[in-house]
Amino acid sequence: MIDVSAEPPTEDLLLVDDPVEGVRRLTMNRPQKRNALNHPLRGAILDALTAADIDESVRVTVLRGAGTCFSAGYDLGGGNEGHALPYPTAPGDGQWPRHVTDGWMGIWDLAKPVIAQVHGWCLAGGSELATGCDLVYVATDASMGYPAVRFGVPDMHFHTWFLGMRKAMEMMVTGDHLSGTEAVEWGWANAAFPVEDLEDEVLAVATRIAAMPPDVVQLNKRAVHRQMEYMGIRSGIRAGTELCALAVHTDAMANFLEGVKQTGLKAALQRRDEPFGDYRTAGNLPPAGGPSEP
Repeated sequence: MIDVSAEPPTEDLLLVDDPVEGVRRLTMNRPQKRNALNHPLRGAILDALTAADIDESVRVTVLRGAGTCFSAGYDLGGGNEGHALPYPTAPGDGQWPRHVTDGWMGIWDLAKPVIAQVHGWCLAGGSELATGCDLVYVATDASMGYPAVRFGVPDMHFHTWFLGMRKAMEMMVTGDHLSGTEAVEWGWANAAFPVEDLEDEVLAVATRIAAMPPDVVQLNKRAVHRQMEYMGIRSGIRAGTELCALAVHTDAMANFLEGVKQTGLKAALQRRDEPFGDYRTAGNLPPAGGPSEP
């Protein structure tokens, strides 16, 4: 895992390398912010995925995070100041959930497979990004969750589709997270490995994909996604953005935002998690991980 101590320049927010033939690897490089997804990083990810998609030397792309985790969520700590949204979305109530959902679901429209390599925290927007990828491989001790359901509604309603109704309901009404092993058990991820083996195992899968005829792989990727779309996944996720927009107007959200205004974001998140003893109150917690932007 890559680790640096200072915020990298904008052009270094995403590191790009080709670790083996046919495999492009993208590394989110804000480890000191636990790879919080600000506007520049989100734009860099989507731009790099598009570039890999049209590069004939690339057959599969791996996306991972530098430092201690994949991503703790959207950046709520001022990382978007001075930066416009990386791609246009129709304005109005619900613009934010429509914006991020369209971006991550756009990964489905790429021709080539994208693999999420997940270790550590994978929360809120980080879980949305990983879900948008075609394959997900996790460290056994990874943590995937959406703590923002404790005062709002997620941007991207993937839980029921990938975890089933009962587990999705449990996560949505408690905010509890899954370990990497549990994420595999419930169907969100493909396989879990010890963190020290994760990189090699992911590259082994990517190498197998790269050995396949690329034209057939692209058709088969589309075949799987088309079946999900016929079952209604895109319509369901888009409908969920309207519920997310409604949640901005609830008393719970107003109370949370008032708490942020009075005592700051970290204290507000601390109060959010104290009754549950997890995330911010369990130690090793993400400063930016939690709520998506209203």
